[in-house]
Amino acid sequence: MVVESLLSTPPLSLYVHMPWCVRKCPYCDFNSHKVPDSLPAEKYIRALIADLENETVQAWGRPVGSVYFGGGTPSLFSAHQISDFLSAARALVNIRPDAEITLEANPGTIEYDSFSAYQQAGINRVSLGVQSFDDDMLKKIGRIHGRHEIDLALQSLAESGISNFNIDLMYALPGQSASRSLHDVDSAIAAGPSHISFYQLTIEPNTLFSAQPPELPAEDMAWDMQQSGLEALQTAGYLQYEISAFARDGMQSRHNLNYWRYGDFLAIGAGAHGKVTLPSRGLVRRSVKHKHPERYMRAIDNGDWKAAESAVDDNERVFEFFLNQLRLRQGVNVGDFSQRTGLPWSFVETRVQQAVDKGFLTRHEKRLKPTTLGWRFVNDIQQMFLP
Repeated sequence: MVVESLLSTPPLSLYVHMPWCVRKCPYCDFNSHKVPDSLPAEKYIRALIADLENETVQAWGRPVGSVYFGGGTPSLFSAHQISDFLSAARALVNIRPDAEITLEANPGTIEYDSFSAYQQAGINRVSLGVQSFDDDMLKKIGRIHGRHEIDLALQSLAESGISNFNIDLMYALPGQSASRSLHDVDSAIAAGPSHISFYQLTIEPNTLFSAQPPELPAEDMAWDMQQSGLEALQTAGYLQYEISAFARDGMQSRHNLNYWRYGDFLAIGAGAHGKVTLPSRGLVRRSVKHKHPERYMRAIDNGDWKAAESAVDDNERVFEFFLNQLRLRQGVNVGDFSQRTGLPWSFVETRVQQAVDKGFLTRHEKRLKPTTLGWRFVNDIQQMFLP
């Protein structure tokens, strides 16, 4: 039973899903679709605005601290279209003047518009899907860009004045050696981003790679790639603040931090998943929008945006809270637990103590932090909080 007085309103972000790609990557399990011959960009922007207007009822007056355009490939949309959406969004919700506004971009689509144009449209952070600086590796994972396009994208970023940017980088790619992986990390560092996401390629269900699995490096080699990459990043001044996220001091992704801290999200766009806390009703609600872009855009006329909506029960809240906060290097904020879940700490104390007894967690005043052992077995700790 939720103790209503414990539940409070967490920070709020806005996620905007742009579902089209030039070509779907064989490892990708996100909601993405091959771009049609004629991208219905203007219609989709109208749908996003109408969707957001429908969502405002649940978050009236609450400040929005970050906006994130994810995909898919948001950089298929022009800066003018992004600007039109942001102008309408500011009229509908309270986007803070200092909000972090991120655009995911594929180096292979930079010809659609320059980063200077996106900066003028209101984008102040870019997440560049590089994945590798090695042309051979990029071909093996089905990317549409090569090293040349990466260099052009980085040059466009430098000219735009957007200094806050992330580089996505994968390791343990098909046929990749430890030295080639480390060269990728060194190349990313040399590009001077404020943030680097460094994560292992995994084979997800319902992807081309799951149907036709490539030969990947052995687990011990993947571990060596991870450790040498971590060392290079830390030596270069990038602080690991989440399992796969590294940032210069003070340049952590505010949007992702809100997600990992179990904050709230207004989510619009085809297949977007949202979460909103309603303290007065003692509820945490999750929703998902219709997945297919054409089905989603029909809601402009019929108003049927959501494929599903449900209340998150007590046990699910506990698991989601720990699933996310345990990804952070700083660990779990004990004070956040009751405010974000509506439950007293006594609801989880027994399981927490079990994790402490196993040497996975330590108590630090008002935080629970993974030990060195616990950091290696985060998945095991998370499973201790399964419903």
